[in-house]
Amino acid sequence: MNRRQLRLSVARVACAVTVLFVGGCRGPAVEEVETAAEVPVEVDEAKVDTIRGIITATGVVAPAPGAELTVVAPETARIVSIPKAEGEAVKAGDVLVQFDIPTLAAELAAKRANVAQASARLEAATANFNRLSSLQSQGVAAPREVEDARRQRDEAVADLEQARIAADAATALSSRTTVRAAFSGVIAKRFHNPGDFVEPAASDPVLRVIDPARLQIVASVPVVALARIVVGHTAEIQQPGLEEVQAARVSTKAVQVDPASSTADVRLSFSGRTSLAAGTVVHVRIVGEEHKNVVVIPTAAVVEDEGEVFVMVAGADNKAHKYPVALGLATSTMVEVTSGLKGGERVIVRGQVELPEGAAIAVQGK
Repeated sequence: MNRRQLRLSVARVACAVTVLFVGGCRGPAVEEVETAAEVPVEVDEAKVDTIRGIITATGVVAPAPGAELTVVAPETARIVSIPKAEGEAVKAGDVLVQFDIPTLAAELAAKRANVAQASARLEAATANFNRLSSLQSQGVAAPREVEDARRQRDEAVADLEQARIAADAATALSSRTTVRAAFSGVIAKRFHNPGDFVEPAASDPVLRVIDPARLQIVASVPVVALARIVVGHTAEIQQPGLEEVQAARVSTKAVQVDPASSTADVRLSFSGRTSLAAGTVVHVRIVGEEHKNVVVIPTAAVVEDEGEVFVMVAGADNKAHKYPVALGLATSTMVEVTSGLKGGERVIVRGQVELPEGAAIAVQGK
């Protein structure tokens, strides 16, 4: 006879005895049910190990510094040619854009004419100074005449230098009518076609070239977490919706932030080649600080109930026991326990929700 049957029998006997003395039971007997069924649970061991804090952020794949070129017209101009189509590869030195800027040609011609005129004036001033110097040595020319000639010669030298500087600037500007690739890469975007008129403004670009072999991730990290990030630390990059995880490393972080901003930029370099395209939005997990020789448990073991944080431990008596804990560093799968566990305990990772203290359990799998 099991316990429940025994209790029902006792209740019936009690009822029968009562019938003898008071004429019967007025209501049904109360069943007292005491369950001894074991709750199936899964456990994992609390270990003394090393845990690394993780800073999560959202990032965008972007060209590294020096791996991007946006072509803008030097002056208001008409596009003569754009040899490469969007998506085509280019080599360093390849022509990207040719502009027609009539004002530049006229400006260059005028500056070169100024140089010729200044050279002629210097030649004449130098000849005059030499002539008067010779006459002064013969007692014919006055010292004042020689001094005036010297001043005119020096002014002509200065004028020629200024004219040459202006001509060099005009030549440099004129050379910008042909833009060449500074590095090997790909035409990422073409904003105009031959025949279009363009303005010399960043808001009116002609085309953009990037080097897909030199891509990085620009992550927006909360300013409060910036101090936890160290250049050289590893990170994981994952595109939303995909399982593939790529390794990266922190290359730079902001040394100055806007007081009004809540985030700061951190650049990460891929550890190898990536198939991600520039502009792709990714999830970033950066390894922060490291704690060694601490108690670590799976995050799945942690229970939070009305502000209380605890774990349920599978005891040697095959019962569940509640252990309040304090937590430290955490990753997506593991968490540091700063107090409440010593290591070696079997924490329940599945089946612990709403499990009462002292409940009988049956450990599955381990």
